[in-house]
Amino acid sequence: MRAPFISLSSLAALSVLLAACGSQPPAPEQSPAGVESRSPGAIKVDTAPIAQVQPEAFDPASIAALKDPRSPLSKRSIYFDYDSYVVKDEFQALLVAHGKFLAANPKMKMLIQGNADERGSREYNLALGQKRADAVRKALNLLGAKETQLEAVSLGEEKPMCTESGEECWSKNRRGDMLYSGEF
Repeated sequence: MRAPFISLSSLAALSVLLAACGSQPPAPEQSPAGVESRSPGAIKVDTAPIAQVQPEAFDPASIAALKDPRSPLSKRSIYFDYDSYVVKDEFQALLVAHGKFLAANPKMKMLIQGNADERGSREYNLALGQKRADAVRKALNLLGAKETQLEAVSLGEEKPMCTESGEECWSKNRRGDMLYSGEF
């Protein structure tokens, strides 16, 4: 049996081809993380959206994050416009944080309480509160929480945060409150 013969020109072409493969431009590097200044008077303003949570601040999958005031998980209310059960854009990042937490902690359960202000009949406010609780539940479900982790109930106008009459007070009562296992 004869060994295969490789010509000198084939060898030169192969080495040119291999050299060309090795000279691919390097992949672009990621930008380095910023360095925090610790000098007195220096203020670092973070312009990143709330959904991009800084991992060094807390562990978003940790149960301790629920009580950490630096964590978005410590915020538990979604506020609604008058006569509406549409979740506002300003609360999307908060729902993302809670959805990711529930997905990372499948044994945790959440009770969502829908609330309404004092205007409207009792029946109307109970129905509106249920629609608000359901809107929060559906959003969390789409963001990774399992259906078995979530329960949505309406309290109507029975649990006001503010008891004065006026738009400023009423706006605090139009909400969906998120309570975790052990809090209800």
